[in-house]
Amino acid sequence: MTTDTVAEEALDKLSETRDRLLAEIRKAVIGQDGVIDELLISLLARGHCLLTGIPGLGKTLLVKTLANCLTLGFKRIQFTPDLMPADVLGSEVVDEDPSGGKLSFRFVPGPIFSQVVLADEINRTPPKTQAALLEAMEERQVTVAGETRPLKSPFFVLATQNPIELEGTYPLPEAQLDRFLLNPVIQYLPQADEIRMVGDTTGEDRPQPQPVLSGPEIQTLQSLTRQVPAPESVVAYAVRLVSASRPEVEGCDPWLAARIKWGAGSRGSQALVLAAKARALLDGRPNASREDVKVLAKSALRHRILPSFLAESEGLSSDDLIGRLLDQVSE
Repeated sequence: MTTDTVAEEALDKLSETRDRLLAEIRKAVIGQDGVIDELLISLLARGHCLLTGIPGLGKTLLVKTLANCLTLGFKRIQFTPDLMPADVLGSEVVDEDPSGGKLSFRFVPGPIFSQVVLADEINRTPPKTQAALLEAMEERQVTVAGETRPLKSPFFVLATQNPIELEGTYPLPEAQLDRFLLNPVIQYLPQADEIRMVGDTTGEDRPQPQPVLSGPEIQTLQSLTRQVPAPESVVAYAVRLVSASRPEVEGCDPWLAARIKWGAGSRGSQALVLAAKARALLDGRPNASREDVKVLAKSALRHRILPSFLAESEGLSSDDLIGRLLDQVSE
């Protein structure tokens, strides 16, 4: 398929749905344009999204609103300290035949057996339960009681988490974090947007978002995203960025090597390129560019780079280190 064909097909499909989708989201969500774009990028790239922010900024509302705009099965899992893996995956129960008294096992699916799963406050449950999502997110399947069960496609995990400095949070393991394509950070609204939001949400009931995209339409767009060309120079730039985050690799900036404990793995390079393709498609462009990689670098890498003790003592975050990476690595 040629570049022109990809662009033509993608634009034909997106022109009919993107404006309607954003209009429906805007019925419930004010501002946060960048975060909304990154949620849509994750959806088109067939990835999962981890939304970070302090309580009260509308993380759950944003995810539920997007889910309401998709004609897909939706389940919300409220992660709490006492949540068990079986509460997420499901479990086998014993049934007794009323006529003969014969016992049999029956599997009761958990909420993970949906297409859009909201993992709300995912870092308020211990790692044992967090890890229950690993196979589902990576393999699109779940193994319970020795039997593997596939999950219906498209399958999309939208997780929210509070900053780890807050009371009662459990940091997500690195292997879990790496399964998320992007990690947008939701910030306070500008004052003008907050005034409008407070006025709108304290008055009469607002209209509810309506479904815009069906499952087959989403799968078509996901397939088109994979077909968007990424020039070799763009792929090479993404790989150089990720490689430069690894302190043990020869040629890593000594300043960064002292401030990064663990760098991003190869999945980080894949995430950058896939997200760049999805961003190009959303913008109506036929090719991914190095600018797409630069814009998405923080969201794709902040959860994959672990600052060292030295960086933490200097008050440096992953975003600060990625900013240095972007300055150091040539396009």
